[in-house]
Amino acid sequence: MTLKKIFFIIFTLFLSANTYASYILIPMDADTQKNHLKAYGVTFWTLERELKVKWLLNYRGGSFLLPDAEIIQRECQIRGVSFEVISDAKAAQILEDIASPSVNQEAVVLEKAPKIAVYTPNGKQPWDDAVTMVLTYAEIPYETIYDEEVLKDELLLYDWLHLHHEDFTGQYGKFYRAYRSAAWYIEEKKSAEDLAKRLGYNKVSDEKLDVALKIRDYVVGGGFMFAMCSATDSFDIALSAEGVDICEPMFDGDGSDAAYQNKIDYSKTFAFKDYILERSPNVYEFSSIDMTQKRKIPKTTDYFSLMEYSAKWDPIPSMLTQNHTALVKGFMGQTTSFTRDQIKSNVLVMGENKTNGEAKYIHGIKGKGFFTFYGGHDPEDYTHRVGDPKTELDLHPTSPGYRLILNNVLFPAAKKKKQKT
Repeated sequence: MTLKKIFFIIFTLFLSANTYASYILIPMDADTQKNHLKAYGVTFWTLERELKVKWLLNYRGGSFLLPDAEIIQRECQIRGVSFEVISDAKAAQILEDIASPSVNQEAVVLEKAPKIAVYTPNGKQPWDDAVTMVLTYAEIPYETIYDEEVLKDELLLYDWLHLHHEDFTGQYGKFYRAYRSAAWYIEEKKSAEDLAKRLGYNKVSDEKLDVALKIRDYVVGGGFMFAMCSATDSFDIALSAEGVDICEPMFDGDGSDAAYQNKIDYSKTFAFKDYILERSPNVYEFSSIDMTQKRKIPKTTDYFSLMEYSAKWDPIPSMLTQNHTALVKGFMGQTTSFTRDQIKSNVLVMGENKTNGEAKYIHGIKGKGFFTFYGGHDPEDYTHRVGDPKTELDLHPTSPGYRLILNNVLFPAAKKKKQKT
């Protein structure tokens, strides 16, 4: 018997003996919680030990109710997470109050820690991507995969997939004008071409399309996908351009198809419609989906607001928007935000800057699965330019922008109820 199994048996016996006489409440409001981000890590750690947790939607910022045990208390203390030990009677009263039809709250049971995959190329550091950075900070385990694993159908091993800031169109992030002579750009282009050739493709764009199709099938089959920045719009663009060459010669060695805009099939996309592709290789932009060049908002007033949903009737978007504030600081990226009228009508806009006509945080259903797109690169690095130093999350333990990422990480653990909206 392994040490892990022995530990689990002792832990389970201890909890049984305790008979849940008390509970641990991890509050997630602004005034009480010292480290919101690591609170998700403690919750995930508890789920890994096959213990159920209740996510109290809209109760004190989306708090967590855990079974009480000294080992969980100690884990909270080690990680600097604020918690309260409450009696069984107090927990029952909280749950009774939450169940009242007169309050917009709900208790959702989290049942099992999801197995997490991050789609990212070899050699990327955790701080190259906000999701890997916050997973590492919160001490939530994940595995990295890339094109070869995706094409071998290894996505089926995972419950939740994050797409690193990838360009699925085969245009190398549209960095051509500014960085085509930079050593890192030349090396990344060569690595992508070598990988495509090794996998049996003549073009990177063809290989990336097949990867995008595999990811699409993963979601349609019941997977959970989360993407940020350029992985959002470039993913949809690649799907809509299936069978169409939209790459100029400096990207794939031959010319693009004539009048390719007219051949784009919006019915194949997850979230976006009616967009116009950016044809010029010298413009750092994929299409009209992105608002980066169109927005005129000073940094000091750049915020987006979170939508409020019925926790009892629409628990899914309620889970994904749990926060200790309804107003979140904006942040830039190659794809900063999404043009509001180019989002399909069946996609929920969960965060938006209404005065600027842009959506920041959207969610939808595809087949049996779910996807969430979040504009921008790093919630605590406003511009995040190439070569910028990494974000130190110890300086931002209560970041509302990062909380939205971690909501998505816990989402697959929830016992689902049918969404009404």
